[in-house]
Amino acid sequence: MAITAAMVKELREMTGAGMMDCKKALNETNGNMDEAVEFLRKNGQAKAEKKASRIAAEGLCTVVVKDDNTAAVVEVNSETDFVAKNETFQQFVKAVANQAVNSDAADMDAFMAEAWNEDNSKSVNDALVEKVAVIGENLKIRRFEKVVAEHGCVASYIHGGGRIGVIVEADTDVVNDAVKEAMVNIAMQIAALNPKYVSREEVSADYIAHEKEILLAQIMNDPKESQKPEKVINGMIEGRISKELKEICLVDQVYVKAEDGKQTVGKYLEEVSKAVGCTVKVNKFVRFETGEGLEKKQEDFAAEVAAQMNA
Repeated sequence: MAITAAMVKELREMTGAGMMDCKKALNETNGNMDEAVEFLRKNGQAKAEKKASRIAAEGLCTVVVKDDNTAAVVEVNSETDFVAKNETFQQFVKAVANQAVNSDAADMDAFMAEAWNEDNSKSVNDALVEKVAVIGENLKIRRFEKVVAEHGCVASYIHGGGRIGVIVEADTDVVNDAVKEAMVNIAMQIAALNPKYVSREEVSADYIAHEKEILLAQIMNDPKESQKPEKVINGMIEGRISKELKEICLVDQVYVKAEDGKQTVGKYLEEVSKAVGCTVKVNKFVRFETGEGLEKKQEDFAAEVAAQMNA
């Protein structure tokens, strides 16, 4: 029986197995869909389907830098921290990062459909499904971002063995060891203090207006502060906005390695610029934290044991 692309697609959707595995299963079973499913199950290639609904909120972030001006950061999730420490999983995450740094994909769908660099007969999604079958947990390539420095260099930092991955893009006429070291220091700053913007210029007027609205409401709900003159209230709001911006804007943050405990990141960059003889500034940064924004499965071992005893 002739095996069609539609049949392969249907079997993939039913089992989550790789395209080539589905094609082989259909050939082996002469196109019988039910027997093909059984073939894949017996060969361990249909495991991914059962695991797809499980929460994958652990895992790793990693960064690959290529030629000092191109880097990619990825987050790949697993169900448990135990698997995140597994060498097979770690090698897979590194392979995904290598895929990303060489990719031109604009979104996750395009990325997952790309030919897998380590075996062009498979897609990235096929490689993921196969790894699920090998490792035995639901895995997910959650996100990636590629950064290319048009005029300067990129630097990276991995914190906590892969809990946080950071890329920094520097705009500079000079790329030497001093600049690279400074950018790694900045990447460490970003990992530690999690800024949202490079500078105040990136903060939208809408964001500022919204924050002022919230602060005004807070003041008006305070019996003492609400009685103060309008000019004083406006000054309080401006002061609190300024304090918030110092926390969320990278160049306004206190530099974590400041010897005096006061130097800002902006002043540190001025110091570096003076030392290397040109302006060095941060154009962009990307910070991924494993499981950020995901609901993590809560284990209740006492309840689990009790349930088993009553079963």
